[in-house]
Formats: sequence, C-alpha cells, structure tokens
Amino acid sequence: MSFSPEFGAGLWHFANYVDRFATDGYGPSLSTLEQIEQAARVRDLKYVDIPFPFTEGVSIEDIKLKLQHCDLKVIGITPEIYTGSYAKGALTNPCKEKRLEAIQHINDAAVAAEQLNASYVKIWAGQDGWDYPFQVDYRQIWQHATEGMKEIAQKNPDIRFAIEYKPREPRVKLNWNSAARTLLVIEETGCDNIGILLDFGHSLFAGESPADSAQLILDRGRLFGIDVNDNFRGWDDDLVVGSINTIELFEFFYVLHKNEWKGVWQLDQFPFRENHVEAAEMSIDYLKFIHKSINRLNINELEKAQASQDPLLAQKVIREALFSYN
Repeated sequence: MSFSPEFGAGLWHFANYVDRFATDGYGPSLSTLEQIEQAARVRDLKYVDIPFPFTEGVSIEDIKLKLQHCDLKVIGITPEIYTGSYAKGALTNPCKEKRLEAIQHINDAAVAAEQLNASYVKIWAGQDGWDYPFQVDYRQIWQHATEGMKEIAQKNPDIRFAIEYKPREPRVKLNWNSAARTLLVIEETGCDNIGILLDFGHSLFAGESPADSAQLILDRGRLFGIDVNDNFRGWDDDLVVGSINTIELFEFFYVLHKNEWKGVWQLDQFPFRENHVEAAEMSIDYLKFIHKSINRLNINELEKAQASQDPLLAQKVIREALFSYN
C-alpha cells in the first residue's frame, strides 16, 4: 500500500472533562491555544479539529500563529450547536429565532473554516432529537433540519459540511441517528457539499457494522471524514482505538483501503482519567499497526472467501495478517 495515512485529533481530546458526577472536572480547564499546544506534543499528529467558538479571548489570528508554531493543520471546525443553550434543538428547535441563531452560528464557523483552510465544517447536532413519545412532530423536525442544512450549504457553496450521526446522547433519540437516515437527508437537500463524517464508535453504538456503513457512504461519494475510537456498543465510550473491537476496526480500514479513500485518520477520544498525550500516541501506534496489517493481507484469498461467503477462510486470512496466525 503506497498510501501513508496522516493522523489527526479533535481538540476535545486534550480538554478538561466533566460528567454528571464529577462536575468539577477531571483536570484543569485549558484554552483553545493550550489545547493546540497539548496536541503538538503527540508524536505523528498533524491535524486538529477545532470547536467553535474558540475559548474566550482567542482570535483567528491567534489560532493561525499557534498552529504555525506547532506545525499543525486544521482538518475541521465544529460549531457548538449541542450545548445547553440549544436544549430544545438547534436546527430543529421549535423557536424559529433559535433555529436562525444556530444557522448563523454554523455560517460563522464556515467563515472560520475558510480562514483556517479546514477541509470541512462538522455538524454534530446532538440536541436535535427528542426524549419522549409524542414529544415532537417527526415530519416537522425532519423538514426543519433538512431545510436548515440546505440553506447553510447553499450560502457556503465552497465549504464542505460533514454531518456526524449518532443514535443518541445528549437527547434520548437523535434526528440523524444512522448512516441511512443521514444519506437520506443529504439526498433531499440536493447539495453536493454536504457529506458524512463517519465516527467508528457511533456506528458501533448505532448497532451498525462500521465497514458496511463506510461502503454505503463511499458508494454515494459522501465520505468527507472519519473519527476513530472504541466502545462496548452500549454507549459512546470514546475509548482508546483498538482496545475492544479489533477485528471490526481492521475491516473498517480494509474497506477504506479497498475504495482508495485517503483522508485523515482522526481520533475522537475522551481519556477522562488517562494522560491525554499518551492515549493519543497509543491509538496512533495501533492505527499504524492496522495499516501495516492491511499490507500483509492476502487480498486474493480474502476475495475468494467472500465470493463463497466462507467465514472460516476469511477469519484465517485476516488472523494471518493481524497476528501472523497459522
């Protein structure tokens, strides 16, 4: 494989975390600039995804200078449309003024993305959904979300928007909760600059096969980015890459390789109690191992196994590549 992957991480990987019990957090609060400095300590990390707005007092020029000093590039800008101020939704909020506020916030993020030469604006609409039966008019919130994305994409034709779907959290049910539903909304907008950021862990959490979802999205030309992490499927644990679902991770990257997808391999992890830099380096080292294992993979034998749907032969082939299994 001639392709050598480049690695990135969401800046939240290096931020302070809180949960509903440890409301005082698991570490010191860091500014956007301090988070970039932490990211720069990670061996082989080249890209960052930056939440928007930046922390107080930090300007675009500050970000540019810090990135230049740290030899980092921006892969994405993520507008914070999932905070408590959007408790009843961002693009699906019942209040029209609140929906317009969310649209403007995303437009502002698009300006930042252009100035920082980012590959996309990531749309994670974590508050767009519902919690109870009969709480929402499903047709209405679908229309609000679709029309909102269409308006944003048409206003910013030179910016790519990558929707990151997830089954739930913080809402009990999210509007964009699967690969299929997200592809459907993209189709309905008719906009070429809207795609998907496929989070490996979200796909597991949604009960999908991440490799299958990747192929579905790739076949429609909509895979704008990926996030990798790991979980136990019952929640979006955002654990270190490869710590649980090794075989499915390998299949995921095999599908990307098979389709000659050459985007950034980006970490989306929340090392609450672990050293942030060490957690990132461990994940990147494992992703390098996955990359080398694909090089060792006997593609002809694997295709033979798949042609006859022979699971034992397929397992033998992938174990030989991963573990030098005989």
